[in-house]
Amino acid sequence: MRISKVLNNNSVVVKEDDQEKIVMGLGVGFQKRKNDLIDRSKIEKIFVMKEESDKFQELLSTLPVEHIDVAEEIISYAEGQLMVPLSNHIHISLTDHLSFAIERLEKGYTIQNKLLNEIRVLYKPEFEIGQWAQGLIKERLGVSIPDDEVGHIALHLHTAKMGSKSMENTMQLASIIRDAIEIIEKEFNVVIEETSINYQRLLTHLRFAINRVEEGEPFHSMDPEMLELFQMKFAKAFGTAQKIADFLEAEYSIHFPLSEVGYITLHIQRLTGK
Repeated sequence: MRISKVLNNNSVVVKEDDQEKIVMGLGVGFQKRKNDLIDRSKIEKIFVMKEESDKFQELLSTLPVEHIDVAEEIISYAEGQLMVPLSNHIHISLTDHLSFAIERLEKGYTIQNKLLNEIRVLYKPEFEIGQWAQGLIKERLGVSIPDDEVGHIALHLHTAKMGSKSMENTMQLASIIRDAIEIIEKEFNVVIEETSINYQRLLTHLRFAINRVEEGEPFHSMDPEMLELFQMKFAKAFGTAQKIADFLEAEYSIHFPLSEVGYITLHIQRLTGK
């Protein structure tokens, strides 16, 4: 396996079987030149990126090596923790994002994430990996990243899972749920405790309800007498649940049947303690 281009000390490009590949490993490109043989014992990862190879090569040759190494360690750790393969695009998206975020923090800029609380609950495994990355970045680079940035890392990891929706759809789900929570807070004039189990249950319920709509799956029915009881006994919560349903239909074309409004009513009732 011969080198066709050296990107940095830890990454090179090779051509094998008429296919361009990116090879990464500690010192794999150190003091190497084009046509030199690769020390196979140093190979840690090999990537075949057809459409985005040029972009990845550009990142590897222009971003600080320490940023690339940290990003790759986070990705490897994530694959082990999530036990699912991640899209090759994560090596571009997370590396690019993380390097830019680190540079901003080093210059004193503030990173904000308005969907932090929703991300923390909706994508819990990915958020916990982001917290692990938070410690790694502090240890390796001496940079303290805020929880807001942990949320951004979690989004990148979740989107990279095979079969997951796009980053836009992932953020939209969190945004929809944030809107729903704001409706509840406005109607009941409360600030919801976002660490409570009832808050987490509501978010989880809304997440699966929205997924049902998107996948065209049927909703669970509710006994008509039970639904009527909810409307009478929990009138405020039911009215709020209906406002959420109306909002989702108007803004996102997401339609919830009346039975689903009833289930959301029960969650709101528990959440507000009314």
